[in-house]
Amino acid sequence: MEGKKAPVARKIPKELIKHNDVRIDEYYWMNQKEDQEVNSYLNAENAYYESLTAHTKEFQESLFLEMKGRIKEDDSSVPYKLNGYWYSTRYEIGSEYALYSRYQGTLEAAEEVMFNGNDMAKGHDYFSLGGIAISPNNKLAAFGVDTVSRRQYVMQIKNLETGTVYEDRIENTTGGGVWANDNETLFYTRKDPVTLRSDKIYKHKLGTPTSEDVLVFHEEDETFSTFIYRTKSKKYLVIGSFSTLTSEFRILPTDNPDGEFKIFSPRTRGLEYTIFHYENNFYILTNKDKAENFKIMKVDEGNTSSINWQEFIPHRENVLLEDIDIFKEYYVLSERENGLNKIRIIRWDGTEDYYLPFQLETYTAYVGSNPDFDTEILRYSYNSLSTPSSVIDFNMRTREKEIKKEQQVLGGQFKKENYTERRIWAIARDGVKVPMSIVYRNDTELNEQTPVLQYAYGSYGSTIDPYFSTVRLSLLDRGFVYAIAHVRGGEYLGRKWYETGKLLHKKNTFTDFIDCSKFLIEQKMTSAEHLYAMGGSAGGLLMGAIINMQPDLYNGVIAAVPFVDVVTTMLDDSIPLTTGEYDEWGNPNEKGFYEYMKSYSPYDNVKAQNYPNMLVTTGLHDSQVQYFEPAKWVAKLRELKKNDCLLLFHINMEAGHGGASGRFESLREVAKEYAFILDLEGKIA
Repeated sequence: MEGKKAPVARKIPKELIKHNDVRIDEYYWMNQKEDQEVNSYLNAENAYYESLTAHTKEFQESLFLEMKGRIKEDDSSVPYKLNGYWYSTRYEIGSEYALYSRYQGTLEAAEEVMFNGNDMAKGHDYFSLGGIAISPNNKLAAFGVDTVSRRQYVMQIKNLETGTVYEDRIENTTGGGVWANDNETLFYTRKDPVTLRSDKIYKHKLGTPTSEDVLVFHEEDETFSTFIYRTKSKKYLVIGSFSTLTSEFRILPTDNPDGEFKIFSPRTRGLEYTIFHYENNFYILTNKDKAENFKIMKVDEGNTSSINWQEFIPHRENVLLEDIDIFKEYYVLSERENGLNKIRIIRWDGTEDYYLPFQLETYTAYVGSNPDFDTEILRYSYNSLSTPSSVIDFNMRTREKEIKKEQQVLGGQFKKENYTERRIWAIARDGVKVPMSIVYRNDTELNEQTPVLQYAYGSYGSTIDPYFSTVRLSLLDRGFVYAIAHVRGGEYLGRKWYETGKLLHKKNTFTDFIDCSKFLIEQKMTSAEHLYAMGGSAGGLLMGAIINMQPDLYNGVIAAVPFVDVVTTMLDDSIPLTTGEYDEWGNPNEKGFYEYMKSYSPYDNVKAQNYPNMLVTTGLHDSQVQYFEPAKWVAKLRELKKNDCLLLFHINMEAGHGGASGRFESLREVAKEYAFILDLEGKIA
């Protein structure tokens, strides 16, 4: 299929020795980003991609216009109220970036445009505006800007009354800041310039040079990262430290910014907790006492150590407790039972306790932004695989709901009743039932000729809920079935679902995905000639693993920003994220983890065999998965694969982990991916 001559990377053998085991990495040299030969190779791959996809360019453009045509260009968010102002973001027709506005007192007031992303993005290939933090007196806004796509934000402060942006520039931050009640003290998080780990909290005083900023907290444990926020009650500033399995917090009254932060409860390995303040107590979402699915405990704000915590909401075997939202009269629990989101509303005085009713098995419902403490209105969002997203205001007292906004799908073609969505269960090789959420057009016949795109992520306990996508309609309307495989490694079926898909159980993630694929084929919903797989980042690792294990199951695979050189990356503690992820993948400095990791690492297990058609994408400035991982992987696949199936590699030379930054430019990347599989299906027209 390839026809034209693919790039051939030079081989320079490098010995990598650990635990007396020798690995030979012939493409190790590709990690030199500034090297001319590296850049020449990446440019050659891009040229090869362009030449082999030239016949799809016109289709890609029409696909892009089709996707863009469904999006309301002059869209705006539902305003929310905070401290006397209504805040919203809106887009103007033809613009890539949002305008961030506010209205004083009422939505009928004059619009104050705080930030215009389009003006700020001029001259930059990439632009991202970090968290906007408004001072308590509503006069100042701290904000962060990233123009490289490495998530290293430069923070500045804007006077919202005069429009002046102060000259102070704080480099290498996470983008967000937190104000103390004096309207002069701003706390923010800095990153290690090499590893990009968020490791330091600083304090900046308005009107003083940033060089005089005071280091408030340094998280010295390289497996932890840190952040700072303010409680919804506005009473406390909170510094959080977290690793994959352990957390710790420090608190300081917002009225006392120059005081000392006090440890809430010292870290204990394996103890996770999150804190919420209400009246004179803190409420703690925690896994204490082996509460695998989490419970809520309560403690007096004056004596917060874990020995004083009292049970408030007990642990339940079948219900994962994901979050708590606190209001003056109510608290709201976000739960997950049998994979499904549930929202539970309880009065503090115990007189009411009820769930919001949801009917389907393929929906996503979540509590939205509710910064206002003294309100009986709960804002939540709802969508499903065939139902566009709605923002709903629910009166917790009267139980009346008002749909504030329903996502519009323009173009006049879409009707949700034209699509079927359902949940099905595959049986994994160890007998465990693995759920899949699927959607397709009613007029799509399910048989061995039906194309299916199967997607999964499967790591970090991150759950991919069934969600609506206007972009996905371009596949469904061309006869595709879209399937989300809720494999182990996520938390779809509770915390145990995550625990049995990580560390020395990681291979369950890969075999679950393969067994879901086999189930779809056995049920005659598709065949190997029409089955496609897709995943990104840690989901790209999943793609790399499945094509080594069972390449004959798929006609095509898309691996976006894939994490594929697991052993080498996890042994290099200078790479961003590495040390903080030992609890997810294991520490390969320990022989048992090293050997297990090596047994599935996609790069280490490429072999001389047939591989499916593949599209691999990355960004040159990616801070999460370095560009050289997929580059080396593609080079090794080119060297060893035995058939002539497509192997395409596209490198965005301006972007990082999230791809292009503009709302429409990012659609061009999706158009590339969809064109790849639609071309393989012969559906380009």
